[in-house]
Amino acid sequence: MENLYKLWTDSGIAQLHPGQAVMMIVGLGLLYLAIKKGFEPLLLVPIAVGTLLVNIPGAGFEAEPVYDAMGHLQDPGGMMYYIYNMGIASGMFPLIIFMGVGAMTDFGPLLANPKTLLLGAAAQFGIFATVLGAVSLSHFGILDFSITDAAAIGIIGGADGPTAIFVTSKLAPDILGAVAVAAYSYMALVPIIQPPIMRALTTEQERAIKMVQLRHVTKSEKIIFPLLLLIMVAMVLPSAAPLLGMFCFGNLMREAGVVERLSDTAQNALINIVTIFLGLGVGSKMSSDKFLNWETLGILGLGAIAFCIGTASGVLLAKLLNKYSKSPINPLIGSAGVSAVPMAARVSNKVGLEANPHNHLLMHAMGPNVAGVIGSAIAAGVMISMLS
Repeated sequence: MENLYKLWTDSGIAQLHPGQAVMMIVGLGLLYLAIKKGFEPLLLVPIAVGTLLVNIPGAGFEAEPVYDAMGHLQDPGGMMYYIYNMGIASGMFPLIIFMGVGAMTDFGPLLANPKTLLLGAAAQFGIFATVLGAVSLSHFGILDFSITDAAAIGIIGGADGPTAIFVTSKLAPDILGAVAVAAYSYMALVPIIQPPIMRALTTEQERAIKMVQLRHVTKSEKIIFPLLLLIMVAMVLPSAAPLLGMFCFGNLMREAGVVERLSDTAQNALINIVTIFLGLGVGSKMSSDKFLNWETLGILGLGAIAFCIGTASGVLLAKLLNKYSKSPINPLIGSAGVSAVPMAARVSNKVGLEANPHNHLLMHAMGPNVAGVIGSAIAAGVMISMLS
């Protein structure tokens, strides 16, 4: 009888708390969105599984190592503990993913039309506006956000998952789960969130503007640009160097033409492997005690506001540039300044085609889209430099 009682008390059912049950339902909900709706499945599937695992009572997936008084290891700890600390807390996983993104990126459209760099910068306005919003909510006692929490929440507006995870792991690891879910959810919702904002801020005539064909960009330009970008930014803002350094390194492998095997590995096998562990590591921060609170809802709401402000800022600056530019600029490409590559550029192209069936904006929109990646990395560097 005693053995049966011990078996019952050791079971997950007996140890299950209501919060853990709710979080397991949240994990199943994320799986539904990823599998059925196609919302960022490459990351939401491992995040969802990580959420399920870390909320299984008594399983010890996130348990820390235990040492005795003499410093001898008694319990090595759980798998999730090592995945998070070795890959996310160290910043390694986001940086490796940035290298893979760099290997998949073509700087050609940005170099062919350098003005689009300004559109990528304008879209980062949502980041800093949301930081002020989060601080204001805390000041008036509505929600409890520190300045580092506010910085991590603001980065969601850049629509760049790896950057959001990198900054949050450095500044506010306790809210990593909510920030990561918000960042990747809004990236997946780009085709739903952005078009209404784009249509509201532009006229039918502006959306129908045809842009001139981009000039040819030489191989030398594509090789020199990432090197110059890295050196210039790193000299001014060293804290942005890790993200931009790996991004530019990946792009250099792509453009050099002599390390195709390395470039292919970075774009495919390596980035896929790291994505699996990154998702599990993020899921390890989605335990009930860290996720089920009013601050989580605030993070989701502020993240949406940041994303909307970033989209609107890019469109409005593109409208302004069009008034003073010799060659026409379609304001729709400004929305691609958020760094959801290449989905935001595709949305710009789709809305442009609705206004003019002969209006192909994809390559033009890739300029601000790539600039948005650079802008979000620089914004992350500013946050880390000022607040860490």
